[in-house]
Amino acid sequence: MAEAQSITAADRKILVVDDDPDSLEIVSEALRWEGYKITTAASGAEALDFIKREKFDLIVLDVNMPGMNGLETLRDLRQQERYVSVVFISGNSSTEAVIEGLDMGADDYIAKPFDPLEMLARVRTQLRIKDLNDQLRDANEKLKELVDIDDLTGLFNMRSVYQRLDFELERARRFNRQVAVVMMDMDFFKSVNDGHDHLFGSFVLTEVGGIVRKNIRNIDIGARYGGDEFLIVLTELNKDGAQIFCERLRKAISTKLFKSGADEIHLTASLGFAITAIGDKGTDAKTLVRTADNALYEAKRAGRNCVRSIEMAPGDSSSGTSGQTPAAS
Repeated sequence: MAEAQSITAADRKILVVDDDPDSLEIVSEALRWEGYKITTAASGAEALDFIKREKFDLIVLDVNMPGMNGLETLRDLRQQERYVSVVFISGNSSTEAVIEGLDMGADDYIAKPFDPLEMLARVRTQLRIKDLNDQLRDANEKLKELVDIDDLTGLFNMRSVYQRLDFELERARRFNRQVAVVMMDMDFFKSVNDGHDHLFGSFVLTEVGGIVRKNIRNIDIGARYGGDEFLIVLTELNKDGAQIFCERLRKAISTKLFKSGADEIHLTASLGFAITAIGDKGTDAKTLVRTADNALYEAKRAGRNCVRSIEMAPGDSSSGTSGQTPAAS
């Protein structure tokens, strides 16, 4: 609420649309007296041009205009993605006209002649409603972020990754590209909690999340798979590119000193990745993740702190060939 209260009338931008110059001036002058920033348009077409270029908090729109009237202008407005409040103003005060305007999507309807003080009160009401809607939208966006993002690492959590991975697989098939899934597990992470407190363990996971975020590109997806396991989706690259990425990430972790207060530790990570074949038509998200997990187990069996890979066979989502590539010493 504090954010909404900090908004002043001078911060509000209102578009007034009326083909009658006298009516346009009366409405605009009353709104300027309140302190709002006013833009005027003499037709619906001109109003739509303004709206394409600027963002308004409210539109005061005359209903009866030649050419594109207010109802037609409102219909175009309501087809746009961004919602803006519209107050109709009209000399037709019949019940039928008011009902039609509100049913078309207007947020309020003011009949001419009007009391300027009443009009200003109605405008303030619509702006308050706008503020509440903006706060609700922001809260929903933050809630969605909380649902999708792991609060410890800042990476995605597994609730949203499979849907995103399925989308990337479909896109790769459409453009004949490859997708790789990397599974990474911290080596001997139990020693962190055994030799230190759990707060230090959480600190380490937060730092690892930061390392992952620093090394992936904007088009990649980083996620905390659970515990000390991480999943990364790499797009638009081949097997060599995935191998280079994994080696870079492995080295970044092995050379990092995790230090918080009196606690410090060096750790390593094991990585396994699976990559689709060019022209792949059958691999789904769960199959690719399961195959990457198998490659991770190969890295564990090979002594940890290394990278192993499995390349999916073309047209076969259940088998692959192992590409055993030891980590650089």
